[in-house]
Amino acid sequence: MSTYRIPDFTLPQAIASLGGRLPQLPPTLALLTGLNLALGRMIPRAPLEPLVGKRFCIRVLDAGLTLRFAYGKLGFRPIFDSAPTDLTISARSRDYIALLMREEDPDTLFFSRRLLTEGDTDLGLLVKNTLDGIELPRFNTASLSPAEIFRKLRARVVAACSAPMA
Repeated sequence: MSTYRIPDFTLPQAIASLGGRLPQLPPTLALLTGLNLALGRMIPRAPLEPLVGKRFCIRVLDAGLTLRFAYGKLGFRPIFDSAPTDLTISARSRDYIALLMREEDPDTLFFSRRLLTEGDTDLGLLVKNTLDGIELPRFNTASLSPAEIFRKLRARVVAACSAPMA
């Protein structure tokens, strides 16, 4: 396994300004689609039972995104009203990526003030413990290196050029 790590970055302020003006539904639906596809496969439903009826907000600070959703018996769904959420989690995009790739743990990010939670602290702890218990497939971060991306692109170009024409 490679020791390649996601570089530390913060998206430019212009992206946050633009992201905050764009419709938030498309990225919310992308997140919820992924979560709903993982339900029952990678994310067991039983530990999520206390989340039924709870409202969440995930803010990606440097992208200007505010993703609002709720969890119900049928899974995750977007919410459209402005009623307060039970739990809001805020971080930079790089910190969310580091969490997904298991480069960082939520406690480290929380205590270094890079992951902020607002609202029901018991609910935040339940979400954290549930996420900690999920066995995500390991993503090979070496595949993100520029050299590896170039190698794969070159192999595809060579294969396409040497394929017989029909």
